[in-house]
Amino acid sequence: MKILMIEPNRLLARTYTKALELVGHNVMWSNGAQQAVRIADGQKPDLVLLELQLVKHNGIAFLYEFRSYPDWQSVPVIIHSMVSPDNLQVNKEVYRRLGISAYLYKPQTSLKNLVSTIDQMFALSS
Repeated sequence: MKILMIEPNRLLARTYTKALELVGHNVMWSNGAQQAVRIADGQKPDLVLLELQLVKHNGIAFLYEFRSYPDWQSVPVIIHSMVSPDNLQVNKEVYRRLGISAYLYKPQTSLKNLVSTIDQMFALSS
């Protein structure tokens, strides 16, 4: 499965990519929103893994843009962020509209849990 990972931290991106590729996923990495849109345009991802704290855009702005394209309406999104869900202040309707399937808070999420959540997401879509 193709995962579009939007992660500004290069070291974390490498770590996540290695772990996900070990279990058979193809990871396309972007460090920002603009590049992520270009990657998604060239190769439709099966899932988006998104850090909300991006350099020029925030992750929610990226999601609004991403969801504006008909081809990307049904792509599941997992937020994996240093932003606590309590600090995000987004209601369940916005989660549903933006297609946020899971929210993982980085300080409380192990690498094993991240990979497991992604694998579960793919199992549900198969």
